[in-house]
Amino acid sequence: MSKIKPSKGAPYARILGVGGYRPTRVVPNEVILETIDSSDEWIRSRSGIETRHWANDEETVAAMSVEASGKAIADAGISAEQIGAVIVSTVTHFRQTPAVATEIADKLGTAKAAAFDISAGCAGFGYGLTLAKGLIVEGSAEYVLVIGVERLSDLTDLEDRATAFLFGDGAGAVVVGPSKVPAIGPTVWGSEGDKSETIRQTVPWTDYRAGEVERFPAITQEGQAVFRWAVFEMAKVAQQALDAAGISAADLDVFIPHQANERIIDSMVKTLKLPESVTVARDVRTTGNTSAASIPLAMERLLATGEAKSGDTALVIGFGAGLAYAATVVTLP
Repeated sequence: MSKIKPSKGAPYARILGVGGYRPTRVVPNEVILETIDSSDEWIRSRSGIETRHWANDEETVAAMSVEASGKAIADAGISAEQIGAVIVSTVTHFRQTPAVATEIADKLGTAKAAAFDISAGCAGFGYGLTLAKGLIVEGSAEYVLVIGVERLSDLTDLEDRATAFLFGDGAGAVVVGPSKVPAIGPTVWGSEGDKSETIRQTVPWTDYRAGEVERFPAITQEGQAVFRWAVFEMAKVAQQALDAAGISAADLDVFIPHQANERIIDSMVKTLKLPESVTVARDVRTTGNTSAASIPLAMERLLATGEAKSGDTALVIGFGAGLAYAATVVTLP
C-alpha cells in the first residue's frame, strides 16, 4: 500500500486575471507591400489583417512578458510572491537555455517560483492553461502564471508573399488559481505530426551555423493545406470541447479562437453554428497572428472593451505548428 499522502489541491481551477502587451510600433499593410508583390485589398481579403505590432530592441520576449504578467497579477488581485509556477509558451526565445520563464519569474519578484518554457506553437496557450489547471488541482501550486509571448517579426521572411503579412509580436498572460466551482473545462488536445511540414522553420539552426544557407531561418507554411485543416478539423475539436464541458453552442457567450486568419474564424463560426449573440474575437485585424500570445491578447482586449464581461462562458481553441491543437471552455475572469 502506498505511503504517499494524497495531494491537497483545490477542487477546481479558474482564470483569475488577464493582461496583455502590444509593442509600440504599429505596422500597416503598406509597409509589408514594400517587399512583396501584393495589395492592401488582397491582404485584407485573405486574412482580415490591417495592422500588426512589431517589437523594438527593448521589447524582448522577457520584457513584453513582464509587462503583460504585471497586469494579469494586478487583475487577479494577488502579489507576485504568491505565484508558485510560471509557464511560458514561445517559439521565439533564441537561447536554448536557460528557459526565459526563469528570467521572467525573477523580474516579477516571485518567491523562487517553478519556471519553464513549452514549445507548442499556436496551441501553446491552451497547453499551458491545461498544465496550470493540473498543478493547482494536484496541489503543487496555488497560483500559476501562464504566458504566451512571441517576437515573430524575428522569424518572418518579408519577401515570402505567403507569410510576410501574417505575423505580429506581443505577450498575453493569465493568472490561474483555485476555484470552488468548475471554471476550466476538460481540454481536447493533440497533434498530427504527419502534417508537421505544413508549418515549419525553413532550415534548422545548425544549417545556418554551418554556412549551408545564407538567409536567416524563417517560418513558412503551405497556406491552403493549413487553411483546410484548420477549417475542417479544428471545428470538430471545438465541438468536442463543448461536449466535454457539457454545454452547447447556445450556452456560449464568447468564442476566442487562435487569431490566425479571419477567414478561418468565419468558417469555424459557421460550422459550429454559433448564435449571433456569441461575441467572436477578431483581434487578428489589428494585431496579426501572434501564435501563442493570440488567445490571451484577444481575451484581454474583449474584456477591456466591454465586448465580453467577467463570468462569461468562453470557448478557446489554439491550433498551428505541429500540427498541435488544444481547446477548452473557460469562465472569463
